[in-house]
Amino acid sequence: MSQDQLQGQQKDNIPITYGDVFPVSGELATKPVAPQDAAMMQAAETTVFGRTQKGGTAAAMQAAAAVNERAGLVSRQDLSVTGDQGVTVTATDLPGARVVTETISGQFDASISEVMAIGMANNVVGQHVDATPVLQQGGGVGVLHQQGAITIGEALEATARTAGNKAVEQSDAAAIQAAEVRATGSSVVIPGGIAAQAQSAANLNTSTCEEDKVKLSEILTDATVKLPADKAATREDAEGVLSAERRNTADMTAHPAGVSASISAAANLNEIEHVS
Repeated sequence: MSQDQLQGQQKDNIPITYGDVFPVSGELATKPVAPQDAAMMQAAETTVFGRTQKGGTAAAMQAAAAVNERAGLVSRQDLSVTGDQGVTVTATDLPGARVVTETISGQFDASISEVMAIGMANNVVGQHVDATPVLQQGGGVGVLHQQGAITIGEALEATARTAGNKAVEQSDAAAIQAAEVRATGSSVVIPGGIAAQAQSAANLNTSTCEEDKVKLSEILTDATVKLPADKAATREDAEGVLSAERRNTADMTAHPAGVSASISAAANLNEIEHVS
C-alpha cells in the first residue's frame, strides 16, 4: 500500500489492517492490527526463538499496532484475534532446513509438502526458512559456493553494516527480493523470508514516524542464516539487483552503500579472485 493510501486511511479513521502489513487474504486481511495481538505474537516468538525476531512478524505487528493506537483507532487492551486460534508459531525440521511458520487466527497443522507450499494458507504471516547443513555427494553442503567466493547472503549482511541505519524503502525491498530470487534459484518469494520481511517493512514505513521505521539492519543481519540457499555473487546477479533497485526509485538511482552496491562489490571481488 502506498504512503498516500495509508495517510488517507488515517484521515478517514481507518486503521492499519493485517492485509496492509502481510500478504494475507480473507477475513484476517480486514482486521486491524491491535496491541494485544502483537503481545501474543511476541510471546509466541519468544517461546520458539528465545527472543523476539528483529524485523520479524511480532516487530511488524508491534509497529502497526503502535500507529493505530497513536491515531486513536485502537486501545492498548484491544485485540483482533481471540480464543484457541489466536496466534501460533510452529517449527518443522526438513532435510537441509528448519521451517518456522507463524499464523494468526488459525491453527497450523500441515504435512511437510504443505509446509513448503507457497500460499497454502491465507493466515500465514511469517515463515522463516533456516538452512541447516546437509552432507551431499562429495561431502559438500547444500550451498552453491565456490571456494573463497563471497555469496549473495554475505553481501546482504555487508549491507546491514554499510547502510544498516537506512529505513527500508520500496527500492530496498525490490533489490532484496531480486537478491533472494538469485540466491535461492526460485522465482517464488518465501513467506516470512527476507524479501517478504523487507516488503512488509517498506509498506509499514510509509505510515511510521522516522524513529520507529524498520531499518535495513533489522532485515539483513544474519541474511546467510535466513536464506534457505545461497550462491556466489556474479556480475549477472549484481546487474539484476541493480536494475530492480533503480526501477523502484523516482530518479532511477541506487543507494551508494545499499543492497545493489554490496552485491556489485562482491561480484567484482569474486571476478578478481577467479582471475587470480
